[in-house]
Amino acid sequence: MFPLKLAGAVSTIASLLREVGSEQRIEAVVVPWVETSKSNPKAADKSVAPHKTSSVYHQIMKLILGLICALLVFSAFVNASDQTQTFTTSAGQVMITPLTHASTLIQAGGKIIYLDPAKPTSFAERPKADLILITDIHGDHMDPDSIKAITKGGTEILAPPAVVQTVTTAKPLANGETKTWQDWTIEAIPAYNLKRGPAPGKLFHDKGRGNGYVLTYGGKRFYFSGDTEGVPEMRALKNIDVAFICMNLPYTMPPDEAADAVKAFHPRIVIPYHYRGSDLALFQKGLQGTGIEVRLLEWYPK
Repeated sequence: MFPLKLAGAVSTIASLLREVGSEQRIEAVVVPWVETSKSNPKAADKSVAPHKTSSVYHQIMKLILGLICALLVFSAFVNASDQTQTFTTSAGQVMITPLTHASTLIQAGGKIIYLDPAKPTSFAERPKADLILITDIHGDHMDPDSIKAITKGGTEILAPPAVVQTVTTAKPLANGETKTWQDWTIEAIPAYNLKRGPAPGKLFHDKGRGNGYVLTYGGKRFYFSGDTEGVPEMRALKNIDVAFICMNLPYTMPPDEAADAVKAFHPRIVIPYHYRGSDLALFQKGLQGTGIEVRLLEWYPK
């Protein structure tokens, strides 16, 4: 969709250039105006501003600025595409793309799944969801605006009961429950704090409220931790092929604790996510010599 829009803008600019005349005429008017604008905007308004020659110049400049903005947005999409991880299963490929923080796009079998769609990711140009999974009630996981942007007729939403109180179109899936959706098996894994909280005796994430998920497709098992510390339910996981593990203080756990928890259930591949402000080198160091492949992806594009 973006390439078509960019092509349309380029075509329009070309038409306008033909309308106003030669390249020399454009260069003689537009280039000095741009250079003057950089050093002295007020002078630019009073000197060689394009509008004094033709209103077409205004259209050209607007289109150029719009083209630049579109290119910046498009580059973000290209960056996300470059980060996509592809995994082979007996049912076909699973493609997993990091969006922002905890927001994740999963594609398999012609179906689109989003995990924790939330700002600042823009979903306006992204494909609509067949399934949405939400892990917790906090705004970086549960964002009604983002959910609305990717919902279509037939979209299903699975979430912890605490989320269903706000996202009323979601179906509840509580800790320990399992559901089959299309060719996927979805297991809700408890996600909670053991010791960290906003005040003594309180936790950022109470036990029983949030979910992590184990998603099984074509014999491959993908684990998304949600907001959690290295709880016993995580450490007891079996046969995980790819694990997406959170780490960020003060809300979940530091990189060294995350690495220790990962060693306990030993996935084949581990990918840190939801790691804002964390030193991923410490996480890597903690897993050296374990045989676990650590993949680092960019979840916070500039």
